[in-house]
Amino acid sequence: MNALIIVDMQNDFVEGGALPIKGGAQVAAMVSRHIRHFKTEYAFVVATRDYHEDPPDHFSDQPDFVNTWPPHCVIGTQGAALCPPIFNLVREKLVSAVVDKGRHAAAYSGFEGVDPRGHPLYDVLREARVDHIDVCGLALDYCVRATALDARKKEFQVRVLVNLTAPVSPEGGQKALEELKAAGCQVQAATAP
Repeated sequence: MNALIIVDMQNDFVEGGALPIKGGAQVAAMVSRHIRHFKTEYAFVVATRDYHEDPPDHFSDQPDFVNTWPPHCVIGTQGAALCPPIFNLVREKLVSAVVDKGRHAAAYSGFEGVDPRGHPLYDVLREARVDHIDVCGLALDYCVRATALDARKKEFQVRVLVNLTAPVSPEGGQKALEELKAAGCQVQAATAP
């Protein structure tokens, strides 16, 4: 069974947000188009959300943009919401589940997240009998990378849809792609028109 994980496509990570990633809004539009085009290909689609309340040592007034960041994706703020193209997919039930991560910790990997029932992402995917996962979203060099690497560690077949993601930095993105390939992830472009 094929699944798609949409990583952290939230208002704070696109242009105009607290921690914008260049090209984030375009990635959101392309992910939405991809899902609409390939909706019969995926048995299960899950969106992850960075969902912070008080993550110690993650927020900083003087962030280093490596381990510490300005406050972002704070529960109850507009910045924590899924950006409109992805929120519309949830509303239309083209997204099967939303998992939240990082309430009280940094939490880069979607596998640190839980669904509304409190079930970890791994259990949610096993319940759906998933064995192959496509990964897209933001940011390639942080949460997409961590999610894809954890999926490989849990012995899923993993494909990173490189044109449906964007890095915080080009150098970080290149390093992440090398690391993902070395871990056995396929890296390729999605082909939706």
